Amino acid sequence: MEAQRSSNARNYQRELDRILERLTAPPRLLLHSCCAPCSSYVLEYLRQYFEITVFYYNPNISMETEYRKRVAEQKRLIAAYNEMVGSGYPIAVVEGDYEPEVFYAAAKGKEQCPEGGERCLACYELRLRKTAELAVQSEQDYFATTLTISPLKNAAKLNAIGEHLAEEYRIPWLPSDFKKKNGYKRSIELSAEYGLYRQNYCGCVYSQTQSADNA
Repeated sequence: MEAQRSSNARNYQRELDRILERLTAPPRLLLHSCCAPCSSYVLEYLRQYFEITVFYYNPNISMETEYRKRVAEQKRLIAAYNEMVGSGYPIAVVEGDYEPEVFYAAAKGKEQCPEGGERCLACYELRLRKTAELAVQSEQDYFATTLTISPLKNAAKLNAIGEHLAEEYRIPWLPSDFKKKNGYKRSIELSAEYGLYRQNYCGCVYSQTQSADNA
């Protein structure tokens, strides 16, 4: 109920619009990406305003073969975008360490939580904390995540985690709800256009099991 009230009280897309309107030079943005399909619209949209470095850090992906497939798609998409002259600033990419043991430690005791529950919140915090740390180390102006584009992800909770980490690490968080302005719809269109591999679960073994049970 609290998350619902928070979501109703704030329009994160409007907050992002106000930030974009004030920009006079391209700031540096470290953008955590969960996968190529989710990043497709976000990169198309934000590369007009920011010098973006995509940080691919997703230790929640349980199978290494799945992880390698997804990170390869991410790099392929970025390479394709960088070949498009005049469509925005060049995009860099940093691949984080593949360390599923870190995810399993964060998920310990929360294995039976439903999708979107406490296990997922711990996973979001894990990935966004690593993003905030790297953003400070690499002297970025903002950090953000593509996760808010998913209709299955709670934008209010993701932004709350980002804002908390922004205070802790003293680096600005870029608020977002990328599913707005038909962002999710556009990501599906771009995925088809670039032939991107789309998955039906977040990557962790718990999500995969629940996805199979609901199939």
